[in-house]
Amino acid sequence: MNGKNEYLLKDITFIKGVGEAKAKLLNRLGIFTLYDMLMFFPRYVESRDEIKHISELHDGETACICAEIYSPVTTAYIRKNMQIYSVTVRDGYDVATMKWFNNKYVKGAFKIGEKFNFYGKAERKFGKVTMTSPTYEREGQNLHTGRVVPVYPLTENLPQKTIRMIAKNCVDITKGCIKEYLPPAVREKYRLCEINWAISSIHFPETVEDYETARRRLAFEELLFMQLGLFKLRNTQKRGGAPIIDGEKYIGAFLEKIPFCLTKAQSTVLGELLADMKKSVPMSRLIQGDVGSGKTVVAFAAMYCAVRSGVQTALMAPTGVLAGQHYEGALKYFDESEVVLLTGATKAAEKRKILEKIADGRAKVIIGTHALFEDNVEFKNLGLVITDEQHRFGVLQRAAIAGKGKAPHTVVMSATPIPRTLALILYGDLDISVIGELPPGRKTVDTFAATENMRPRIEKFMRKEIENGRQVFVVCPLVGDSDKLDLESAERLYTRLKEKVFPDKRVALLHGKMKPSEKTAVMEAFAAGETDILVSTTVIEVGINVPNASVMIIENAERFGLSTLHQLRGRVGRGSDKAYCIMIADNLSEMTKKRLGVMCETNDGFVIAQKDLELRGPGDLLGTKQHGLPDLKIANFALDGKLLKEASTCAKEILQSDPNLEKKENEGLKNKVNELFKGYSSI
Repeated sequence: MNGKNEYLLKDITFIKGVGEAKAKLLNRLGIFTLYDMLMFFPRYVESRDEIKHISELHDGETACICAEIYSPVTTAYIRKNMQIYSVTVRDGYDVATMKWFNNKYVKGAFKIGEKFNFYGKAERKFGKVTMTSPTYEREGQNLHTGRVVPVYPLTENLPQKTIRMIAKNCVDITKGCIKEYLPPAVREKYRLCEINWAISSIHFPETVEDYETARRRLAFEELLFMQLGLFKLRNTQKRGGAPIIDGEKYIGAFLEKIPFCLTKAQSTVLGELLADMKKSVPMSRLIQGDVGSGKTVVAFAAMYCAVRSGVQTALMAPTGVLAGQHYEGALKYFDESEVVLLTGATKAAEKRKILEKIADGRAKVIIGTHALFEDNVEFKNLGLVITDEQHRFGVLQRAAIAGKGKAPHTVVMSATPIPRTLALILYGDLDISVIGELPPGRKTVDTFAATENMRPRIEKFMRKEIENGRQVFVVCPLVGDSDKLDLESAERLYTRLKEKVFPDKRVALLHGKMKPSEKTAVMEAFAAGETDILVSTTVIEVGINVPNASVMIIENAERFGLSTLHQLRGRVGRGSDKAYCIMIADNLSEMTKKRLGVMCETNDGFVIAQKDLELRGPGDLLGTKQHGLPDLKIANFALDGKLLKEASTCAKEILQSDPNLEKKENEGLKNKVNELFKGYSSI
């Protein structure tokens, strides 16, 4: 940003017509200053630049016309609280009728003989042309019609016309004020336009081609900054000083402890971990594997080798229940005296003893939750850090726990399959290993899409499974009822199932608003078989392993992304019995049918993740905010795979010749990367 131009940092109320009320609406969208508005990019643009004659309009066609007002505005009262305002317009000899519902403002907007542009969907019936609720403006104004028009993400009570006018004012006032961050050589090599032209043309392009040129520049820049930051972080981590762990000496003893053979994929990934740990350069590796692929046993194998080599290991999980499950698992491979469990629920007296054992080195395997981040947790010689369900932790959190050792090896595990292009963004600072097969005997989950009228059959099936000794999950999108959303809530469904449908069964409720101790108690009771039906929100997506659960019911399934649906489905089918997932959805749009169809067709999480990306677009697919990464405002993971590769190549080239971005031509890049990656002490 150019510090010489004070306009960029002016409050958005500086724009004429933006008072306190409008400013609050803009603030909801993250717009506080003029610069914020410039960086609030349209979702897409619409071509409204071709002006058609009324005689050319086809039924159902969305088009722009320029016509003269031919009649006064008339009002028709259809029923109470429903008025239709109409005006007749003409171009040459052809006439059309423009209609608006309950829009009293149009009464004073038009005078006979004045010319206006109208943009909307035309209806042609019996030779007459009508447009309902068209966008309109005077001929020659050409902000909302008669040009290529930006379409922005909105918030309630903030229409497109309003945000478009604010954006236009901001663009006009700040023209030429934004500092160019990209070196000339980069712009030339990758055919990128100048920044001020890009900002102007992303909002108000002359042509669709101009919009695409501007978008390519801004998306490339965004991806380049992201890759530079992650590569610099990675290079910092690779400086050396890590403990050398010769796992080949000890892996045989570990494999004798497990009652099964590793799959080929598990063996390959374990080999990669052991090879990394033999080096003095700290390992930074992501293990991706679908639900049930056996990531945890590979992690324990690495921990076993590290402990036998004389260093401490830490395994961090997102919930107390999952940490507890890992603790029980660790006792199969380590002496009880070597293993400790530290969570937010650990009592003070017990916690003091555990902290002493960690500090003096008696505790070799430290398993815990976010409690491991706390300042009073001091390790004697931490050599290996593993975080489970990585998408629940941020990059900074991962760095915080790794920072408790001199230069520990780090492994992160994720059961959320990620398309390769997305993994490059989210885990650009890590090497990636994939466990791409399931252990023999692991059953697929039969998956069905259902509608509300099938509920009696579904509840009959639930009863049958329970009476056969099985347990059932029921997941809802909301905790409590909402005035604005007609969705099933966990509290309401829990009451109905407990009191009316299954009064003879044990029904429990779980949601994120409960106290941690309450959530833990409910999940532990279900895991112990003391509950038949667990009604929950997506809080159970991660962190509960109940081999006896055979049925997953998902209410309002259209509200969830495919990756979330797949994670929820992964809560069942973990035992030896046949398992089922039933997705209930009444909003059966074409998109919903496609998405739920994918779930019914495949259990492969990587296929599902790619389809999710293609169907939904980038969204917040994995909660990038939780990763601690800068927001992507314009780059699209589904569309920009090629651009990401170019940006990645560019970042590598820049850092190869200037690792610390110290050259004058890279000064802008360095400032921007430091600004975006605040809090990363190693960047």
